[in-house]
Amino acid sequence: MLMRTAPHTTSTSPPPHTQPSVPEPGGLIEAMGAQIPFARNAEIYGEGEPAEYVYKLTRGTVRTSKILADGRRQIGAFHFPGDVFGLEVGDEHTFSAEAISDVTVLVAKRSTLLARAARDTSVSQELWSATGQELHRMQEHLLLLIKSAEERVAGFLLEMAARSRSLQVVELPMSRQDIADYLGLTIETVSRTFSQLESSSAIAVPTARRIELRNRSALAKLNS
Repeated sequence: MLMRTAPHTTSTSPPPHTQPSVPEPGGLIEAMGAQIPFARNAEIYGEGEPAEYVYKLTRGTVRTSKILADGRRQIGAFHFPGDVFGLEVGDEHTFSAEAISDVTVLVAKRSTLLARAARDTSVSQELWSATGQELHRMQEHLLLLIKSAEERVAGFLLEMAARSRSLQVVELPMSRQDIADYLGLTIETVSRTFSQLESSSAIAVPTARRIELRNRSALAKLNS
């Protein structure tokens, strides 16, 4: 079983004289959260556990996943620095979250954030913005899963390029198995599709984790 560090509830709120009365945009969790490191492959929270905290990634990469009834793993999202995750409609986590690399996460008490949001419209707007961004990514992911293998891989590469704000080179922190579980494909299909895209000069694969986008228009056409 993956090990994780339990959040320290006593340090989720800074002293009154250091906590701003109105958080700057994107600064609520920074103002109220505690920084907690997690080692590579450590579980941050588990599927079905109480959703008592909200998380903001400041370093590294996190994946959220769910084990399906047939034992397969479906990855729901990859999170990068700046992403807020762990926001739930209900009281339990629908997915589990694990560190792909060594990560640092800001952890804030959910009840405290919601209570603050009830009193302060700027706080509620910040939480709404984070929720909206996550919902948009989930919708895009669902649309990707109905496409062909080549279209899914092309869409994934363009998504990773957009997330890293890179036009030409994508550094992938996740494994091929992670990519397969995100795209609903087998690892063999993912590897074969990478090779096909490389043969067509749409991409170059100098290393397993480094992908060069040689023909973005071809990838975009596949993803349309």
